[in-house]
Amino acid sequence: MRIGVVALALLLSGCGTDRQANPAARAAGEPPRIALVMKSLANEFFVTMADGAKAHQAANSGSFTLIVNGIRNESDLTQQVALVEQMMAQGVQAIVIAPADSRALVPVLAKAQRQGIVVVNIDNKLDEETLKQAGIDIPFVGPDNRAGAKDVGEAVAKHLQRGDEVAILEGIPTAFNAQQRRLGFEDAMREAGMRVVAVQSAHWEQDRANAVAAAILREHPGLKAILASNDNMALGAAAAVRQAGTTGQVHVAGFDNIAAMRQLLQEGRVLATADQHADQLAVFGIEYALQILRGESQPQDRQTPVDLVTTPSR
Repeated sequence: MRIGVVALALLLSGCGTDRQANPAARAAGEPPRIALVMKSLANEFFVTMADGAKAHQAANSGSFTLIVNGIRNESDLTQQVALVEQMMAQGVQAIVIAPADSRALVPVLAKAQRQGIVVVNIDNKLDEETLKQAGIDIPFVGPDNRAGAKDVGEAVAKHLQRGDEVAILEGIPTAFNAQQRRLGFEDAMREAGMRVVAVQSAHWEQDRANAVAAAILREHPGLKAILASNDNMALGAAAAVRQAGTTGQVHVAGFDNIAAMRQLLQEGRVLATADQHADQLAVFGIEYALQILRGESQPQDRQTPVDLVTTPSR
């Protein structure tokens, strides 16, 4: 591998007429410009994703340059659309995107494709019907969120009794990965004979999850577990459980395996999470985009690993 510099910003002043006519074009010998457009950089998962992508580019000098962008919070769809438009204006050859919403980003990504830009979808799958209506096909590179969440749910079920009450904290309801993780949790709880007494969205956010979990605990004093669709929400739920004085009585699980969860796993305050390898997820998308640009692959979905992580034996 070759060593290079990550391009966090790329100004295209002085571009020739051909480049202006086709933003996806590049001068002969110039490495392709790849834009990584993520969700909230306030979320440790996406910071890890960005760091992994930067490290990969630095280890591959001359293969591509990288522009890294992220939005302030998970629900800022307008800003994410604007970031895609900025990347189009800067003349990138490929956009690798973790969309904050499975439908709202489709129109601007369709516009990017019409300009000849390769688009690869990571993390949160774009809605198939919305893609069909837009007349485009964008490959998804990412894990099976439903299967990963089911594994987490099954790990928690081993600590419960049949008929126990559980709650689910889901992400943004219009996000495909939020929907799939909820379904995976529900699959596991149904098969284990548990009762799902509450499903509420905390929009992927720790503080909101803390408030939502606290309210659920008050409403359901017999609750035995909270399954959170990401680790940020699991952290908020675990804090609510501690504040309610029910640590050890109400189990918590998450999804993402961020560093902040490790201590809680060690302490047993969180039973399980799922590792979808944040440091490599964007790398998988970037490498696939490069293969498409080189004509080595035709766009199609690719599944990436997701592994169960549980509380260490003590």
